[in-house]
Amino acid sequence: MATTTAATVTTQVGSINKAAVRPGVITAGTDRASRSGIWVGIFAITMSFMAFSSALFVREGSLDWGHLALPSILYLNTVLLLASSGTFEISRRHLELHTGARVGSAGSGILWLVATLALGVAFCAGQYLAWQNLRAQGIYLATNPNSSFFYVLTLIHVLHVTAGIFAFVYLLGRLLLGNGLLRRSFFDNTAIYWHFMGVLWVYLLLLCRIKL
Repeated sequence: MATTTAATVTTQVGSINKAAVRPGVITAGTDRASRSGIWVGIFAITMSFMAFSSALFVREGSLDWGHLALPSILYLNTVLLLASSGTFEISRRHLELHTGARVGSAGSGILWLVATLALGVAFCAGQYLAWQNLRAQGIYLATNPNSSFFYVLTLIHVLHVTAGIFAFVYLLGRLLLGNGLLRRSFFDNTAIYWHFMGVLWVYLLLLCRIKL
């Protein structure tokens, strides 16, 4: 009886050990969790901007609603942000696959990633110049409802873009200063988030162009 029990325990322990040495199972579960997390975050961001949009639609019916001439640099900023999505995709195509669902990047891939980072920073700088342009015209956050919505919408978007920029800095730091390997899911999730920032900005630009 004791022998049978010992054999059963040994079999169970062996099964646990086999499961423990299956990193692919753990990796797949982690990747699914991170992918779900990024989509939940995108949903939350979308809902927040939809709430601002709804408030704008309601507020535009007021008597003090006017028209805001958008700074022309916003269109250049749009080109910069959309171009950064393209450079990031090129960088991803230069990824080198390694075991354990990890990836590295050759020199050309890192250069394209640096270009993506530079374009993202340039977009944020361009948005700051747009705000300065409005300030030079005497248009501030509390000047009128139009300017309030413009400043709030663009500022919140820039804050989210900044989060993506920090992700690029992390990617570059790991590739250049770390062991040179990263989980592929981190690249993929960053790509989803960054492309979403581009689509969101196009929506906001059209919203401001039509409604403000």
